[in-house]
Formats: sequence, structure tokens, C-alpha cells
Amino acid sequence: MAGRQFAWSGASLLQLLLGVNLIVMPSTQARSLRFVTLLYRHGDRSPVKTYPKDPYQEDEWPQGFGQLTKEGMQQHWELGQALRQRYHGFLNTSYHRQEVYVRSTDFDRTLMSAEANLAGLFPPSGMQRFNPNISWQPIPVHTVPIAEDRLLKFPLGPCPRYEQLQNETRQTPEYQNESIQNAQFLDMVANETGLTDVTLETVWNVYDTLFCEQTHGLVLPPWASPRTMQRLSQLKDFSFRFLFGIYEQAEKARLQGGVLLAQIRKNLTLMATSSQLPKLLVYSAHDTTLVALQMALDVYNGEQAPYASCHIFELYQEDNGNFSVEMYFRNESNKAPWPLVLPGCAHRCPLQDFLHLTEPVVPKDWQQECQLASGPADTGDGLPSHIPEKTVLSRRAGAHPPTSRSSSSLAGVSHYLRPSSPRTLRVHLFSLPQGLVGPQCFLFTGSVPS
Repeated sequence: MAGRQFAWSGASLLQLLLGVNLIVMPSTQARSLRFVTLLYRHGDRSPVKTYPKDPYQEDEWPQGFGQLTKEGMQQHWELGQALRQRYHGFLNTSYHRQEVYVRSTDFDRTLMSAEANLAGLFPPSGMQRFNPNISWQPIPVHTVPIAEDRLLKFPLGPCPRYEQLQNETRQTPEYQNESIQNAQFLDMVANETGLTDVTLETVWNVYDTLFCEQTHGLVLPPWASPRTMQRLSQLKDFSFRFLFGIYEQAEKARLQGGVLLAQIRKNLTLMATSSQLPKLLVYSAHDTTLVALQMALDVYNGEQAPYASCHIFELYQEDNGNFSVEMYFRNESNKAPWPLVLPGCAHRCPLQDFLHLTEPVVPKDWQQECQLASGPADTGDGLPSHIPEKTVLSRRAGAHPPTSRSSSSLAGVSHYLRPSSPRTLRVHLFSLPQGLVGPQCFLFTGSVPS
């Protein structure tokens, strides 16, 4: 009795000190990760092109120009493994189609990078292992034709206003000084390569070719000395800044990276108001995609994004119920992702502040701001978490039936419909949250025969 009386008195004293009723005290909800968006560059590839005097032509590369190499596959498999470790406890250990959605540009190297990444992120186990001798399972990767991509392939165009801004950028003191200081160097490069038109805007192609060759153990010509390569690298980085900065960066952002940022903002907002969306949305794209987005966010470090680098958006629900956004950039495989801080906010940026601070670089009407009369409609994916039972295809009157294409290689399957005329095939997905998916010409993988 004495012991019980002592315990009861202790509880009463604690109640008195805290001023609360212990029995009805609500439990505090811990901070939790709700949603992740990834944008990564493809892995190591062969050169996109060569130059006339290059001793190494396309037949030097097993799959030709612009293709993912075995090293690139390994880089993305390792990134997938790192993501599996980072999101342990957030993502299911096995692949669930409702949790993950992957969109890629329609290039072999980005599609294959996404597939290699998924092989590392979701190695099959148990019932998902369809062949005991193969530690792999097909996971869908979605895309649209290159000519219709208005989300991930940069620079976006046609956009007359953007071209006007680029012409004005060429007249700025910074651009003019760079041209004068590098005139003789560019002439030397033109003479050594056999190219007739080497400019500040095109010389990156020479660096890219030499870099790829050097990376794969090929001997560079004598003129491509370490000092020359360093200078070419600096001009390559300048060309990225020319595309998305130097002059009127905010307006360029609205015409370029702000388009992708607008979709990311929309997805974050939807995820904060719905529990029926995917946990993970992945974009597989290019260095220009990363630079365009990071310039719009004003977090670009001034250097080309390396192979398999990854920009991360994480949406958290705080213990008070509010939402916050954290950004990271993984540009070194042997180090943890670097925290990125949106100017004007803390690293843990409240969602409303994130939306407010990024509003100026998001287009209100991209076609109007580009001074286009009309154009393609693909400016975003939305977040289709799955293909619902009811899927209805409709097309404008007079349009021909679409052809279909599917591709699969290392670790996934990519499907899209390619209309046989310029008129748009529209896919309407029902039973998803309102506003989630607009009329588009892509995004299904299994419910409709390809």
C-alpha cells in the first residue's frame, strides 16, 4: 500500500508541475519524411560527337556516340544502392509501383541510367524474383519523344524571347571580355581540330570529346595539354552560365529551369495535401537539366554537374503539422550529399517560404512569356501514382491512330505513344486527385496494350 501510495503521489506531483492531465496528454508526432524528388544526370558516356582531325572516330566506341558505358551503368547502380541506404525505412525494400514514378528524357543514356539506378535501388527478392539466376526485375521508366519534351530537355525551345535574351547576353561586357581574352585560343583550337566555327558557345564540344577519350584511356593529341584541358574546362563552365545566367538570370529562369521548378513546386504542394501520391519521383536527364534547375534556384556552384550527380528535394512534415523542404546535391560518390540552401531561407525551409521565394522564377504562361502563338503542351508530369483501372484514350477528330514504342534494357521498361500526326493524343487518367495530371500524350505502362 505504501508503495502504491508513493507512486500515486509522484504522478499527482508531476501533473501539478506540468499542469496537464497525463491520461489525456496527446502524443507528439515525430518529424517524418513524406516525399522525395530526385533529378540526376546520366552516367559516364561516349562522346556525343567528334572533330574532323580526331584520330578516334565513332567506331572506337562499342555502341557509338552518346551512349552509356559500362562505367556509367556501374555509377548509377551504385547511386541506386546509396539511395536504398538513404531511404531505408521510408521506401519499401521491394518495388511497389504505387510508391515510385520515373520519368526520363528519350535518350538511350538517360533511359539506361534510370534502369541501372533502379536495379541498385530495388534488387528483387522473394516473389519479385522471376528467375533465380537473375538478380534483376523490370521497372517502368516513362518518357516522351525528344521533340515533345518540355520538361527535362534543355534549353527549351523554340522560345523567341529566350533567343533575344541570348543575343543581348552576347553584348554584355562579361561576354565581350571573355571573347576577346580567348580569341587566339579559340583560333588555335579550330586549327588543331579542323572545325570551322569554334566559339565560346561551341568549344565545350571539343572539351567533352577530349574528356571522354581521356577518361577511357585514349591518348590525347599533343596540343591537348593539361593546361589546354584546364582552359577548355573553364570555357565549358562559362557556356553553362551563358545558357542560363550572366544576364537577366531571373527571366531566363522563367523561360528555362523555372518550367521544371514549377512542376516540382506543384508536386510538393500536392504531396502536402494528399496521402495518395508516390513517395518517390525520379527525373533522369542531363547536365543542362541540372544547371537549368539550379540556376533557377540560385544554388548553382558554377561547375558542370558530374556523371550520376543527383539533386534531391525532401519534403518533411514537422511535429507541428507544417511542411518543410530540404535540398541536397550528391556530386561525389564517396561523400554524403551536400546540403543546398535556397537564398533567403534556412536549409530546413518551410514549404510556404520555399514557394514564396521561388515564385519570381516560375513562368505564369510560358508560351506567352516566350512570345509564342502556340506550342506543344508537355510542360510537366504531375504525379500519377499508378495506372488506375479506368483509363480512357481520346484523340482529336481526324487524328490518325498512334503508333507505339517500347524499349527496355538493363533494368526497366519504357513505354510511350508517338502520335503519327502533329495533333495531340490525350491520355486522361481517372480516379486520381484533381489537378494531378493534365492532358498529356504519355504516361501509361500496362493497362493499355502497346
